[in-house]
Amino acid sequence: MNLQTIKQRFGIIGNSASLNHSLKIATQVAPTDLSVLIEGASGVGKESFSKIIHSLSSRKHQKFIAINCGALPESTLYSELFGHTKNAFTGATTERKGYFETVNGGTIFLDEIGEMPSKLQQFLLRVLEQGEFVKMGSNKVETTDVRVIAATNVKLLENVQQGKFREDLYYRLNTVPIKVPPLKDRPEDIHILFRKFASDFAERYKTSPVRLDERAQLLLENYGWPGNIRELKNIALQVSALSETKTITAEELLKFIPKALDRNLPALSNQFGGGFDNAGGSGFYEREILFKFLYEMKKDLADLKSLIAEIAQTNNLQMPNGKTSSGLTPVPSFQAQATASFNNSDYEEDSYEDNNNNNKHKPIILHTDRSNNNKYSDVEEIEESLSIEDMEQELIKKALTKHRGKRKEAAKELGISERTLYRKIRQYEIEA
Repeated sequence: MNLQTIKQRFGIIGNSASLNHSLKIATQVAPTDLSVLIEGASGVGKESFSKIIHSLSSRKHQKFIAINCGALPESTLYSELFGHTKNAFTGATTERKGYFETVNGGTIFLDEIGEMPSKLQQFLLRVLEQGEFVKMGSNKVETTDVRVIAATNVKLLENVQQGKFREDLYYRLNTVPIKVPPLKDRPEDIHILFRKFASDFAERYKTSPVRLDERAQLLLENYGWPGNIRELKNIALQVSALSETKTITAEELLKFIPKALDRNLPALSNQFGGGFDNAGGSGFYEREILFKFLYEMKKDLADLKSLIAEIAQTNNLQMPNGKTSSGLTPVPSFQAQATASFNNSDYEEDSYEDNNNNNKHKPIILHTDRSNNNKYSDVEEIEESLSIEDMEQELIKKALTKHRGKRKEAAKELGISERTLYRKIRQYEIEA
């Protein structure tokens, strides 16, 4: 069975490489009886992977049960898993069979295994290694043949190092690890998922689905999605139900995700020197200032291109490639030509012709055929600094000037905390 068929069968949406890799491992390990540990943040769909493994295994015709180990107290969880005898505890009026007995031959999915009480971990290890368990209140050893698939939203190895989880149980569960990627690492799948959820809503309530414009799509792709797929589905349903228009803009989307602009830029690695912001987070202020600076440079470049095209059209200038402003294309030497001093022979200006008292003259025409390469004066090219610190200083100075030295407003404009701005001013010795 190929991956596309599996996705359609189990409702898995997305084409990211990390998702496909995880699905491939699940399909390969499914025919075996090896224990599987599924790692991933809350809301990424770990239970769907456990169902895929069970459905593609030889146990597919037997029972499948999912249990959240963090949702039940210790005594209740023991009874659920291994059962209890009559009068085993107060209120136990009858004998109860546990899941390891009723699901014999099938699969048990233990979600949030890291939350399992330490006393129960040793009993689970015995089941995994010997296939044996004892009911609460009984001394009789019973056997079972159950495949265990566990899942966790924490780094279980860290719990082992901290003494919160048994090391032997960890390695017994982690025979085959599967890492389910968070939604923030699958940006190419976000819009596809949103359209699916919006389409399902529209089909259910007999209406047309909402659609995102380009800027709204970018906003979704750059959001961190701490709630992963669950959060995205909730947002899609809210937008579908509450939006007054069917074409959703970024501004409209922000009403439903007010935190979408918080830290929504790609993070810089610590190896590039990103320090810790006093407001929390690593290197965020350097990142935001850098991207703000690059965004302003892009706007300035676009304005410059428009200005050059307008001047060329107004003066009917012949560009070096022989095209007018309507067909303007980049010319490598244009910057040198624009800054060089022209000799008198570099242009022609026809004298005025007096005809019926109307002064007429032809426009200035720049020659494109230069037989003498020395007619341009040499221009020294100065390499622009690409230092992040230089960019920071320039943007901080601009912000302070714009807000007349008011640091609170300047910090808000830069997207950093006021305390961070104070530190940067002292670091760069900026007069404010």
